[in-house]
Amino acid sequence: MPMRSALRLTLIALGACAYAGLAILGWGGFRPFFSHPALIALGMVLFALTLWIVADRHRHPRRLWVIPVFMIIGLLNAYLPAYTDRKEVWTIDGEGIRWIGVALFAAGGALRIWPVFVLGQRFSGLVAIQPGHTLVTNGVYGVIRHPSYLGLLINSLGWSLAFRSGVGLVLTALLIPPLLARINTEENLLGAQFGHEYSAYCSWTWRLIPGIY
Repeated sequence: MPMRSALRLTLIALGACAYAGLAILGWGGFRPFFSHPALIALGMVLFALTLWIVADRHRHPRRLWVIPVFMIIGLLNAYLPAYTDRKEVWTIDGEGIRWIGVALFAAGGALRIWPVFVLGQRFSGLVAIQPGHTLVTNGVYGVIRHPSYLGLLINSLGWSLAFRSGVGLVLTALLIPPLLARINTEENLLGAQFGHEYSAYCSWTWRLIPGIY
């Protein structure tokens, strides 16, 4: 178990380095990337979120967080927004948009990880019912049923805006279909497990975006 946990932590760290490395490569190298205050802040947020994930993985080594389809889109989103920003291809005007992106990236990352701590051992990267699984309906779950997925979308949107990237916005939109498919699978499983209790919970909460969906 310690070896498996260490391997997973290593993979998380390598994945974060690869993600940052692709962005740096797309921007044109370390010196250009880290000469921009907003991108320095973006890198610091990415580093902080990675430490947060690693710390939690150490306590819950059975989790699998990264899904292959999200990884593919994520890797494209790591490189292409930075590249198109540097080349001034399909970019959004205004430097202020970068700082809005950094703020959204941080907020989305926190929302993405928060449910991991709230659910504890009940959290899984796979669609599964954990031993002793109970339905959580308080806190953020009292408003939306899938806060981690909303965090993922906000996180991706923030990353794209930090590079003023229209391409990044398209990649963020491409996350929606697999997310909705996964949400449907999860809700069918929870409905089968908890029956009327889950149906009642769904009747007074939103799936993903409060007031919209």
